[in-house]
Amino acid sequence: MSVIRRGDSGVAVADIRARLVRLSLIDVDPDRATASLDDDVEFDHDVEQAVRTFQQQRGIPVDGIVGPQTLRHLDEARWALGDRVLAFTPGHLIHGDDVQDLQDRLTRMGFDCGRPDGIFGVLTDRALREFQRNVGLESDGTCGFTTYWALERLTRTVGDGNAVLIRERQAMQELRSGVAGKVIVLDPGGADADERFALTEATIVADVCARIEGRLAALGTQVMYTRTPTPELVDEHVRAVYSNDAGADLLVSLHVERVDLPGANGFATFYFGAPLGGALSESGRVAAEQIQEEVCRRTDLVDCRSHPRTWDLLRLTTMPAVWVELGYLSHAGDAARLADPRFRDTVGEAIATAVIDFFAPAD
Repeated sequence: MSVIRRGDSGVAVADIRARLVRLSLIDVDPDRATASLDDDVEFDHDVEQAVRTFQQQRGIPVDGIVGPQTLRHLDEARWALGDRVLAFTPGHLIHGDDVQDLQDRLTRMGFDCGRPDGIFGVLTDRALREFQRNVGLESDGTCGFTTYWALERLTRTVGDGNAVLIRERQAMQELRSGVAGKVIVLDPGGADADERFALTEATIVADVCARIEGRLAALGTQVMYTRTPTPELVDEHVRAVYSNDAGADLLVSLHVERVDLPGANGFATFYFGAPLGGALSESGRVAAEQIQEEVCRRTDLVDCRSHPRTWDLLRLTTMPAVWVELGYLSHAGDAARLADPRFRDTVGEAIATAVIDFFAPAD
């Protein structure tokens, strides 16, 4: 689909506005309360601000523009548990807020869905069948009317213990056996080139990735790439599937930013999690914070800290995953640093050291 932005109008804008109204992000104008999708609705200031608020709530890039990722989240947000029948459908997995609600409820009752991510996959199917067996229902893996009301009845009596966090911490302990033999996937950014800058994102991250690979490979780590470090665009979903299939123990995705705000600068890391609370990857958070701390300790890049996000690459991967923003080409200071091979070597060494520390046995 093409992106939809301020100034556009038509059926698609009317649909987006209707979804935002249902989410209580736009106050209903009595004169437009009965507007249909056939009306010539404009993507105005109110719609743009509502889109920005929605994007911030969901942990996706905030730009006020409805592209494929924002539209996908809008579609997922319209479902509440009980609105539709849920089941595992290989090849066409069901996504939605209702799926995440189901996963949260099953998790609180001690059934292992993995990390709640709003995707009805194999683990959710297995956990739902186990729940059904335990309450005397047909174990068909389908969350319909009967299963929904069993969940409603039982989850009212269950506390809010964080079973996912406990399992993640146990898994982290198992990972801490040293970096040798681990599979690390590097995901080099560089989706496009910008003629305004002498250096491209692809050039910078390719060099930093090579420096990380050299240090980790010397310690017996298997380093793999999601793609060749070129400006060719590869969908995040494809890169996530590749990383999962590779059996990776850690994914590190490296990028360089450029924006039309000359003052924006600094180093930041991101991990899976909703900014306003909810599901998150504890191991991803630890890895992100270790990388953040090590790079900022060794360089004079501004520390923009670690943040939770629900970007597809972080959400769809099953291993700890960290998205790294090395700096801003649109900032003179950051660009000068990233143009220096010695500086890139320092950054590569810092990231490699943080990865080694992440897998180091606990004292």
